[in-house]
Amino acid sequence: MTTPRDAPVSRRVRANGDGTVYQRKDSRWEAAGYVLAPGNTRKRIRVYGTTRKEALAKLTERIANSNRGVPVPSAQGSLAAYLTYWLENVAIHHLRENTHTRYTTCVNRYLIPSLGKKKLTKLTAKDVRTWLNQLRTTCQCRTRRIDAHRDQPRCCATGACCSKRLSPLTLSYLHSVLKSALEHAVREEEIPRNVARNVRTGTPHPRRFEPLTADEARQFLNAANGHRLHSLFELALHTGLRKGELLGLHWEDLNLDADTAAIRRTLQRTAAGGLTTLPTKTRASERRIALPTRCVHLLKLHREQQQCERESAGTTWQDSGHVFTTPQGKAIDPTNLTRAFTTLLRKASLRRIRFHDLRHSTATLLLEQGVELVVIKELLGHAHIGVTATVYAHVRLRLQREAIDTLGTALGSRETTETARSGGDEPPPPRATGVR
Repeated sequence: MTTPRDAPVSRRVRANGDGTVYQRKDSRWEAAGYVLAPGNTRKRIRVYGTTRKEALAKLTERIANSNRGVPVPSAQGSLAAYLTYWLENVAIHHLRENTHTRYTTCVNRYLIPSLGKKKLTKLTAKDVRTWLNQLRTTCQCRTRRIDAHRDQPRCCATGACCSKRLSPLTLSYLHSVLKSALEHAVREEEIPRNVARNVRTGTPHPRRFEPLTADEARQFLNAANGHRLHSLFELALHTGLRKGELLGLHWEDLNLDADTAAIRRTLQRTAAGGLTTLPTKTRASERRIALPTRCVHLLKLHREQQQCERESAGTTWQDSGHVFTTPQGKAIDPTNLTRAFTTLLRKASLRRIRFHDLRHSTATLLLEQGVELVVIKELLGHAHIGVTATVYAHVRLRLQREAIDTLGTALGSRETTETARSGGDEPPPPRATGVR
């Protein structure tokens, strides 16, 4: 009887360097070949498939990447070696520069010092959980040797720990970085499963913010009146645009006749490129919004003011095309905008908040005015309505309580309802008594 292994397979003779393909005893197909490895060395790898074509395709892809100079990490190597490979050859092509910088900091500061010596294939969920627990309970002054760089010994160096521990939000971020790296290792079949996914860190509470009340918002806008960026602050409070979206606006994005604005880009400062215009944060962030009449009027005045500044600057004017610029026409640095914002808060005698809290103020005030959540989601450019609902859950809870109280008043007894309407100043009418 002829078995599948005995059956002749039609195949061409593979050239030198193309690797070998053969069928295993368990009926799977295995392909093996040499590829570029870290350290400018070569190693033999093996890939598997249910068919000869599938195994050959996987091997061909690995060899093609190797020929382009992309090293294949060794599963027998350390986690530190793999994380370095992942940052330099994978993450750098899929992340923004600032995000990649944060990932690199997380890897070099927290992951490699604690887990770097572990073998990639030997890493377990217990190792990840132990690492997170250690970060959660250990003072960072001692872990990161901050004490060693201080002129005067403090904290753990003097036996008086300041308990400077990482926040739950930071722990969740570090966990997500490790999950992303290991997920790619699974896709490349370096490891069979992502052990970091088996560890639960819990859902961190959203960062607390302090939105302006309606009275405080009016107070702030009154203080901004006469400022050369008055229209920017009005636009921020009326539309909830992010700081980078405001500074990234071009005149071509505005249609002041139709009272609309197209949000297509954001302005950020990066380590390599300085002030750089990038696409919006997410696909949902690219949107068209309606502009309030007040903002349209102020933007027209701002355009006239910018034209006067252009004429005054003469040949030194640098036409960047941005709506909000310096007096010389250059894009405004986000840090300088934050300074101007802080100065206006002091002028208005308001508490210090972040510029991003203007965005939260917009959403909060809209919710309090009864605007539907889906409308706010579209205005803010959130990817999912669940994000909007989570961030502003406390506002919705307060509105729910007010609605329930109103309903309770309506469903109360007639006397209670009439007393509530009259403010409690008049006694309830006497009950009608029947004749015996």
